[in-house]
Amino acid sequence: MLFNSKEFIFVFFPITLLVFIYLSNRGWFRQSLAWLVLASLVFYAWWKPVYLFLICGSILINYFIGLQVCPHRSKHSTSTRKALMIAGVSLNLASIAWFKYAGFFAANINTVFGTGIDVGTIILPLAISFFTFQQIAYIVDAWRGETEEHNFLNYALFVTFFPQLIAGPIVSHREMLPQFLTYRARHFDYSNLAVGIGLFCLGLFKKVVIADGVAVHANTYFDAAAAGATLSFLEAWAGALAYTIQLYFDFSGYSDMALGLARVFGIRLPLNFYSPYKARSIIDFWRRWHMTLSRFLREYLYFSLGGNRKGKTRRQINLMATMLLGGLWHGAAWTFVFWGFLHGFYLVINHSWRGLRARLPAGNILTRTLEQTVYWAITFLAVVVAWVYFRADSMSTANSIVAGMAGLNGLALPIEWLGRAPELTAQLQAWHIDFKPLLSAGPMMTPLKDLAALLGNRIEAPGVGPITAIAYMGLILLWTLFAPNSQQWMHRFDPALTERGAAIAPVWPERLAVRLNLFWAAVFALMLAYSLFGTSETSQFLYFNF
Repeated sequence: MLFNSKEFIFVFFPITLLVFIYLSNRGWFRQSLAWLVLASLVFYAWWKPVYLFLICGSILINYFIGLQVCPHRSKHSTSTRKALMIAGVSLNLASIAWFKYAGFFAANINTVFGTGIDVGTIILPLAISFFTFQQIAYIVDAWRGETEEHNFLNYALFVTFFPQLIAGPIVSHREMLPQFLTYRARHFDYSNLAVGIGLFCLGLFKKVVIADGVAVHANTYFDAAAAGATLSFLEAWAGALAYTIQLYFDFSGYSDMALGLARVFGIRLPLNFYSPYKARSIIDFWRRWHMTLSRFLREYLYFSLGGNRKGKTRRQINLMATMLLGGLWHGAAWTFVFWGFLHGFYLVINHSWRGLRARLPAGNILTRTLEQTVYWAITFLAVVVAWVYFRADSMSTANSIVAGMAGLNGLALPIEWLGRAPELTAQLQAWHIDFKPLLSAGPMMTPLKDLAALLGNRIEAPGVGPITAIAYMGLILLWTLFAPNSQQWMHRFDPALTERGAAIAPVWPERLAVRLNLFWAAVFALMLAYSLFGTSETSQFLYFNF
């Protein structure tokens, strides 16, 4: 079931909420939590009921293992507890390996060795990467003695809680289980309802209007490249930027919706997305993008490999290994592995440069500002190039698009420009700049589609070509760079848990911050109405595929 679907918004969520309010107001606290578990299982089963056996079996097995490895609850020896912990982690990894990677590895083994291994058709269970990683963290932390709360109902809700079940954030028991016992969770608060609905409306608008609006352009250019078309400079950049914006607002929108839905029930989820395109380094990017995945990889993989405790060379190897596995986590394809390799390579360079830069003069304010601007441009360019491999269906498709972005496929301008300024046209052709029909996509589903149509009528053929698309992506990018993010707009209400209690920067000026009044109620109502009735299609969130 999708957060942006009509059945979720008009049926599932209202029924779940009303029953929860009824139980909470009557003081039936445990029953209200049990209801959320049941509702979350229905939410999960909506896609494919048979996989209820998988998630329920996973919950039972991991809860039992957690009890056996916890030093506060288990009577086993340390060596036995460690063996059980390793077995539990291995069992979880084996389930992911079978469902997600068996076909991938079998196909590659068959290619290399000429074998005929056939694992059949394996349907990837929804959210298996997310709920499995959460339970791996639970088992490891239980073995370390870092969790003492082992109530089965609370644990089941920790795993299945529908606002974060399908695509994160990847939550920790340490930040979630205690919340189920707080006064806020025991007593329904209508201010939480208002804040949560506001966040949900913001996220829905991002997903339906902006992300889905530019998706048609990403699909047009990537599909053309996959079909063998050679994209020119503008076409390649239009596709790359369209996907860069689509993924940003798709994931940002989902993250806001997850935070909002959880807040309605008095639960604060950890911050998972914080203006990553403002990052001035790849290190900073991963502190802002999919923050809970970064935390998991850092705490349970990078540190386990030795982190930075065994010298610079070992740290670089650990960084590369962590990001390669992080890429593979996203999907069973070489494009994801290479995406992980790129980010590992970026991080190695970033850490090396930081060490070198620390020994150089700081410079004055002008040179520091210029330096930070250059850092941002390099970081953004590196991220966009990596996204091409993340989106492409094959390495050859990605390589073709990157070649176009580098200008290796030539620069072509719209054929409609040919003859408008004969002398300039002749000079451009002398510089090997062609004039030809460029790929165009249908109208964007956005409030600015009239502007796009106006530009299209003047400078490109009917439809929205690459120049109009790039101009539109540029406007959206400027918004992401200079406008406050959702958490800053909502900072008065502590919208999310932050790592180590870090404060979310307030919006400036303060009077622009969201308040619980009629004005903001009207703003969110308009966003909701446009998102629901201004578009006709319901699309899946991109991270549902991972």
